[in-house]
Amino acid sequence: MASQQPTRTPLKGSCHCGATKYILFLTLPHPYHGGEPSPRSDQRFYRCNCTVCHKAGFFHIRPASPADDFLLLAPEDPFAALGDYLCADRRLHFFYCKTCAMRCFIFMGDSEAAVEVDLGELGVPGYEKGSKTKVWRVKREGGHPEFGNYLSVNGHSVDAGQAFDMLALT
Repeated sequence: MASQQPTRTPLKGSCHCGATKYILFLTLPHPYHGGEPSPRSDQRFYRCNCTVCHKAGFFHIRPASPADDFLLLAPEDPFAALGDYLCADRRLHFFYCKTCAMRCFIFMGDSEAAVEVDLGELGVPGYEKGSKTKVWRVKREGGHPEFGNYLSVNGHSVDAGQAFDMLALT
């Protein structure tokens, strides 16, 4: 049986009520590093043992390139529209939906709102090539002087019925 080649795959995600929507690009199947920690530049899956993540049940998915691999479709500006629990010297934003309280992602750094991208050209199902969609995303440069721009997606918020299966990671 031939093994499947890793492919950059767009996945849709949302909060429970659907007010928060995003596209996450992952390399699937996930590259295995033989028990060694993956480099910061690789996508990573993990559970954090800090009290916030532990009590919220947050399952971290860190995309390889937050600027390229995460596009927030709704709302256009998470700082204005989502709830924001701040920690780590008030730099780390645990964004949550104000309606259903689902935490879809954590962010620290610099971002850009209302950037137009062609989701069809990026291979996102349900979008035609040539049509632009406004998104919020992480900036390539900037952020914290030591950590740069940090983004972690809650694996529990990836929509079911796609190429990503959390059970395959256990």
